[in-house]
Amino acid sequence: MNDSSLPTETGGDLLEGLHEPPSGPLTGVRVLDLSTVIMGPYATQILGDLGADVLVVEGTRLDTNRIMGPGPNRQLSGIALNLMRNKRSVRLDYKTAAGRAALLAIAATCDVVITNIRPAALARAKLTYSDLASVRQDIIYCEAHGYPTGSDRQDDPAYDDVMQAASGVADANRLQNGRPALVPSIFIDKVCGLTIGYAVLAALYRRATTGLGEHIEVPMQDTARAFMLVEHGAGAIPRPPLAPAGYSRILTPNRRPQATLDGWIQVLPYSRAHYDALFIESGRDDLMDSSLYDTGRNRIANADMLYQRVAQVLQTRTTGEWLSFCRRAGLPASEVATLEELVEALPDAEHPHAGRYKLIPPPVRFEQAPQRLRYPAPLVGEHTDEILAEAGFDGEAIAALRSCGAVPPPPKDQ
Repeated sequence: MNDSSLPTETGGDLLEGLHEPPSGPLTGVRVLDLSTVIMGPYATQILGDLGADVLVVEGTRLDTNRIMGPGPNRQLSGIALNLMRNKRSVRLDYKTAAGRAALLAIAATCDVVITNIRPAALARAKLTYSDLASVRQDIIYCEAHGYPTGSDRQDDPAYDDVMQAASGVADANRLQNGRPALVPSIFIDKVCGLTIGYAVLAALYRRATTGLGEHIEVPMQDTARAFMLVEHGAGAIPRPPLAPAGYSRILTPNRRPQATLDGWIQVLPYSRAHYDALFIESGRDDLMDSSLYDTGRNRIANADMLYQRVAQVLQTRTTGEWLSFCRRAGLPASEVATLEELVEALPDAEHPHAGRYKLIPPPVRFEQAPQRLRYPAPLVGEHTDEILAEAGFDGEAIAALRSCGAVPPPPKDQ
């Protein structure tokens, strides 16, 4: 795939935000981020991009996302450079009495709390919903963990790989290819991050109309199951079942990119006219059989055979030739972009501690309240003093928190 075929992102207003006043539809909302790794931090990245003031609490160890793969700074992996943007970092050991008191003082200034700490650990730390609601009655408190509270697994560890197995993702691969397999992406973490985001937005709207806070729970298992069964519940949903679970068109092993003379392409004929046009263009009238694809039901039932026929004709021309034809014929198609090409097409940004990096722009654009890059990904505890000051601590009180270990010292390389 040629780089020229990918649109080069400019970053738009996002890159101009360091010198602009706060913007975004969530300007004025403050979020306390007690989450780690990907799921919670992805949700808070989205809220931060939307304008929320996100205060991420970091303890004595570097968060996993800060060290996931290489990065230009020991605290800033390539993942963290985007995942931690538009956040301010406060370093606190909330397992100490003074650290917990400081955390509650900060929480009193926040509208939203997001955590993926497991229920038993939240109870030990006295950071449950009731604990936070005691310092701010209308707090919106969202806890996201592997399994529902009240279940016999509520405190079991859960990560994306485990949840892909628990939610049907691995089994869908078995139905397609004969063996359970995982999607090569931290797929469930990101689905859950999006779910956290919309749940918090709904609670903020409810509070704006009623004045009431909310206790939200986002179990990964339930979220992933609901996501997978949208289409894969299929004929198993009616009672009695009409067919086994699984959407047949998606599960055919021939639903995959097709080889061309010089590369790879994904073409998806979606109507009788599309199939007719493709077979006529390739000179393969012998492959035309309208009884296989004259209705939506037939196209689904015969998907495997039809996809084989499509792959057969596509290997006769170059990717560019087929893309040109598909545009003229209105056929959905794309050449296969590599991850490297997608990264190269992103806009460049400059980080004060990490240098030049590629910025992943938000996928949603607001005309009246544009999103801005207000804060590049922070170093651990970079904003500790200013956040504590905003919560009412003076210089002497902050020094006392440092001396008693409630504010741990910065990492050696900071």
